[in-house]
Amino acid sequence: MSEGPVMNHVVERPLPVPDAATEPYWAAARAHRLVMPRCLECDHFHFYPRTLCPQCGSARLEWSACTGNGEVYSFTVVHRAPSPAFAPDVPYVVATVALDEGPHLMTNLVNCAPATVAIGLPVRVVFRRASDEITLPMFEPRSEDA
Repeated sequence: MSEGPVMNHVVERPLPVPDAATEPYWAAARAHRLVMPRCLECDHFHFYPRTLCPQCGSARLEWSACTGNGEVYSFTVVHRAPSPAFAPDVPYVVATVALDEGPHLMTNLVNCAPATVAIGLPVRVVFRRASDEITLPMFEPRSEDA
């Protein structure tokens, strides 16, 4: 019995599409920096980007550097890929990370076994280039001394 042709093409993952509101975030990520909008009135960091501070309502906002440190707030381990593009990575961890500055980000945890992840795990940002335009902030465990 003859088998069909072997398909050796890579399935592309869906990637974020920067717009005017998010371009500063993606530009900083390409430079391996994590930035968030910060209110110049009350000093509150927030994410996702918006035109007014969700804390005090001020429109005086600027993109500011974050430490890139935080802790796992919530997570799940994905054992079934949602599409063929993710199949090579299963199992992988999708997590919500609470940054030291306050905002929470949905992200992937990398450079660790899924069984070692726990709520409260200290993490730090790392960057993975996904395309010429998109570099993704992800997180890995950090020692408590870092």
